[in-house]
Amino acid sequence: MTHHPTPLERILEAHLRTLALTLRAGTVRQYRCTIRRFLAYLRGAFPRVHCASQLRRDPHLLGWFRSLCEQQPPLHIESRAAHLILLRRLLDDLAANHPSLPPALIRGEDIPRQPRCLPRPLSAHDDSLLQQELHRTDDLKANALLLIRATGIRIGECIHLSLDCLREIGPGQWALLVPVGKLHTERLVPADPEVRRIVARILALRTLAPAFQLAKAHGLLLPRWGGVHTLYMPLCRALGKAAQRAGCSTHVTPHRLRHSFATEMLRLGVSLPALMQLLGHTALKMTLRYVQVTQQDLQREFHEARQKAARTHRLPTLPLPRVITHADPLGIHQALTATRHLLEMYRRQIPDLKTQRKLQRLDRRLLAVASQLDRITSVEK
Repeated sequence: MTHHPTPLERILEAHLRTLALTLRAGTVRQYRCTIRRFLAYLRGAFPRVHCASQLRRDPHLLGWFRSLCEQQPPLHIESRAAHLILLRRLLDDLAANHPSLPPALIRGEDIPRQPRCLPRPLSAHDDSLLQQELHRTDDLKANALLLIRATGIRIGECIHLSLDCLREIGPGQWALLVPVGKLHTERLVPADPEVRRIVARILALRTLAPAFQLAKAHGLLLPRWGGVHTLYMPLCRALGKAAQRAGCSTHVTPHRLRHSFATEMLRLGVSLPALMQLLGHTALKMTLRYVQVTQQDLQREFHEARQKAARTHRLPTLPLPRVITHADPLGIHQALTATRHLLEMYRRQIPDLKTQRKLQRLDRRLLAVASQLDRITSVEK
């Protein structure tokens, strides 16, 4: 039986075609998947809903939320949140152009809050064991994983690196050109001798790959068996096996290598804005999720700050006349100036504000004495 699109389906599809003019193909596929899920739910639960004007928050949208929660096997919380966010944008855009569609069908409080997990860098011991094992393995996958660890790039970015990804940007200065990826940006990551050695090793191993894998690569650094996605799972499996051989105490994923890189850079003194650029983030809030500040870090920085606060600042001193040999206006002026200076230095060391004000009044009296002396001296002349 042929299915005839309802007015609601036609409106959603037309708006999606408009969005497709500016969105990436993968994002459009996500929107289409969400639309299909929502329309399939409406056809099953509310077959008489055909127009946008018939949509109501309760029961249509709230019912769909419940169906997502009750789906078997259960949807991950990130997937449910993504469906709600995508459909909310579509419905909000349509409500702005179609007065018949009720506004705010999906609200911010409807979107499930994802758990905020702590960053999961490898321990220093596991990190060292894993890198040693990858160096010992020394095949294409192992060197690709070492490159991820040495630069903090995402696994998808590593898969898409081009043959000429290593660029000389100045005399003795090299950088890894990371292609446009998750956040629609490309960047240059500084490449030290170790990074350049890893890239050179990958290029050398690349020549030993079968011809069909090189043909599939189409000018990319890493050979592959099919499309760009065929390398993802092999790299994950290779990392898991290497971690097992190395005796790592925890489960290791490619993204944990990125967490380890970020935490290491911070402990070596890299500032947060610079780390944000290295990781390819567009907001500092994203960078903070990757950084682990351990109790040892807190203790070290706290005690360093306290030590700095405990250091007393040396106060400038005024050269004073050793002995005032004669009682004349010049000698008296020198004595008054020195006395006022010492009084001010003493005042700054006293925390009590009331005493400070008393010393300020005393200083003004000494200044008045010096002024009176000047007037007496001018009359005598």
